[in-house]
Amino acid sequence: MRPLDLQTLKLFVAVCEHRNIARAAEQESIVGSAVSKRLAQLEDTVGTPLLVRKRHGMAPTPAGETLLEHARAMLASVGRIERDMAAFATGIKGHVRVLATASVMAESLAEDVAAFLQDPAHRDIQVSMEERVSPDVVRGIREGSASIGICWDAADLTGLSTCSYRHDHLAIVAHASHPVAQQANVRFADVLEHEFVSMPALSAVQVLLTRAAAVEGKALAHRVQVSNFDAALRVVRANLAISVVPREVAAPFAETAPVRIVDLSDLWADRRFALCWRGPDALTPAARLLVDHLAARA
Repeated sequence: MRPLDLQTLKLFVAVCEHRNIARAAEQESIVGSAVSKRLAQLEDTVGTPLLVRKRHGMAPTPAGETLLEHARAMLASVGRIERDMAAFATGIKGHVRVLATASVMAESLAEDVAAFLQDPAHRDIQVSMEERVSPDVVRGIREGSASIGICWDAADLTGLSTCSYRHDHLAIVAHASHPVAQQANVRFADVLEHEFVSMPALSAVQVLLTRAAAVEGKALAHRVQVSNFDAALRVVRANLAISVVPREVAAPFAETAPVRIVDLSDLWADRRFALCWRGPDALTPAARLLVDHLAARA
């Protein structure tokens, strides 16, 4: 088999993602006929069809799905090489990309990374962070789009290297005048009659609450859906609904707003987070330093 061309693989990935040759060609600043020719050559090289035309556009065949996974990993590796080499050229000795869930980002990660970067020994290391839901954190690490992931430890971390990070405590946050706010602690099952502020369906907190409600044979009453904890707390302050938020996130807000934090007595309300990465050989020296620092602060 002839060697695979990276540019052709990039075009193949673009077509799979857009499911359309014209849009992929526009993204890569190339004419559609050239994309079609490269894809035909790629199929000739691997000796099997990779794409099939369907009603709603192009879709990868089973062989195409396998190639897509490998191509994404290869392109991610090339991207890391380019970033690392660019970092050396500008005097930065390492660049570490971190994917983390909203809870981790809202609670402790920023302070922990700041402490890492303030160490004179790390002055030549750059760290970038991006918020994602737990499944996307794990997917991003498996695909090689980031060095380190931090998510709820109940996520499927099979095949990844992991270690413990921090933990938090989920609690009900309610307006001071709300009936729930008058209690010291509650079981989640006892507040399901009230309307909630909800987070995105795939977020770790929302997945947990949906499952807990289902165990009780009930469903959450969603009054408002928001994308982050800050927005959820503002809705609670307006007394529109109650919310489930990590106590660590809600505490500073409750110091100045007319809201109360009511502990959840359910065992699942105490959550633990995990650091994850692709494997012992996947971490750069800079990423290894950051993992060790974050694990120590746990």
